[in-house]
Parts: sequence; structure tokens; C-alpha cells
Amino acid sequence: MGRVGLTTDRLVRAGAELADEAGFEQVTVSALARRFDVKVASLYSHVKSSQDLKTRIALFALEELADLAADALAGRSGKDALTAFANVYRDYGREHPGRSAAARLRLDPETAAASAGVRHSQMTRALLRGYDLPEPEQTHAVRLLGSVFHGYVSLELAGGFSHSLPDSEESWARTLDALDALLRNWPTRPTGV
Repeated sequence: MGRVGLTTDRLVRAGAELADEAGFEQVTVSALARRFDVKVASLYSHVKSSQDLKTRIALFALEELADLAADALAGRSGKDALTAFANVYRDYGREHPGRSAAARLRLDPETAAASAGVRHSQMTRALLRGYDLPEPEQTHAVRLLGSVFHGYVSLELAGGFSHSLPDSEESWARTLDALDALLRNWPTRPTGV
């Protein structure tokens, strides 16, 4: 009776919920089987392994986050776009810590190339067009923004900013001001230097 209605999509969504509740590292096929009160073997017709499940959750999270970011960016440019885009990453990480961790799972090159991770990069580059950055500077800026967004959220979720003043909201606003100023005045250097 517990197997009725089990699909790969339903398992991935349940795995994403489990990741948010218990942490992405706790997601396994056995944990998911317990959640549905079924035998582990019954899930193997939907997912190959715990790693396959985690990869599917990562792809789900990347897609979900890309859709949110695309909506936030629509009609915006410059600092307004930067702020909206950054806030999507921060809000998603705070609301869905397990999914946010899943979105950073290392994927094999073929899977990564077919994932919504490509959309994230394209949206970041679209945002950067408002700052008039040439290549390869855009690549450096994409990496910087990703590092800041994910790093800030990771530290904030771990409680890294909860023991001192000012409040992390104020620091977040200042971080976005600093990123905007940096992107407007991006330092360039000759290639290969």
C-alpha cells in the first residue's frame, strides 16, 4: 500500500524536503524509504543509488532556483538586478538550506552542462551586461558573485554572524553596495598577467 503513487519526481521532491529538514548529507535511499514506510528495494526502480538521488535533488534545486532568479531579474538592471538576484540566493538558502547545499553538489561535466546551472551562469552574465564588463572579466565576476552569495549564506546559516553587531542584514546591504561599486569600477589587467 505504501508504494502506491511513488514516482521518481515524488521521491526527488521528498528527498529535497528531507534535505531541508535534516541536511543534504543525511539524504539516502534508506532514509527516503523510511519516510515512505517502504522497503529500500522498492525505491530502486525509481533511483539507482543514494548518489543518483542526490544528483537528482541537485538538478531539482538548480532548476527551482533558476526559475526564482529569472523571475527576480525580469525588467531589472544594474544595482536593482544585482540586489534582486542576490536576495533570491540568500532567501532560497535560508528557506531551503538542504536544497541550497544540493545546488552546490559537484556534477560530472555532462550532467552539469545539461543542468540549470548553465541558466545561472547566463543570468549572472546578463546581470553583468548592466556593468559593461568585457570577457574574460565577466567570468571572473561570475565566480566572485557566486562565491560571495553562497559563502555569505553558508556562514550566516552556520551562525557565523550571530555573535556580533551589526546585524547580518546590515552587513548584507553593505556587501551588495560594495559589489555594486566594484562592478562599476572593475579593475582590468592585460590577459595572462
